[in-house]
Amino acid sequence: MNIITIKSIKNKEIIDITDRINVFLKNSNKNEGLIFLFLLHTTCALTTADLDPGAEKDYLTTIEEITPQAKYIHPHNPDHFPDHFFSSLFGTSLFLPFENKKLILGTWQRVILIEFNGPRERQIYLKII
Repeated sequence: MNIITIKSIKNKEIIDITDRINVFLKNSNKNEGLIFLFLLHTTCALTTADLDPGAEKDYLTTIEEITPQAKYIHPHNPDHFPDHFFSSLFGTSLFLPFENKKLILGTWQRVILIEFNGPRERQIYLKII
């Protein structure tokens, strides 16, 4: 099984994992195809984003601003139900194309993990198709 581990260091954080994925592809025996990424957790997410200076803070501030203030009834810790909600909203998987053992991304696109409940170690399952 192909798994990479990402360590977050903050409670809420954006981690650029693009280079880690490209290293995995470079070391694979496939030259082109799709790579499937699946996050094995329910309080973080995967997506692509533009990470211009300040963008990380903008993403995290926006997430905080749109978090509904409600009385959650999540059984083991209702205070972190929004972390589960945002994980579901953003999603925990991606399919990305690659050629010449490198991701095909737009000029400003980066692959990111969004941590909603850190710091933690996160595992991402990788599968080349």
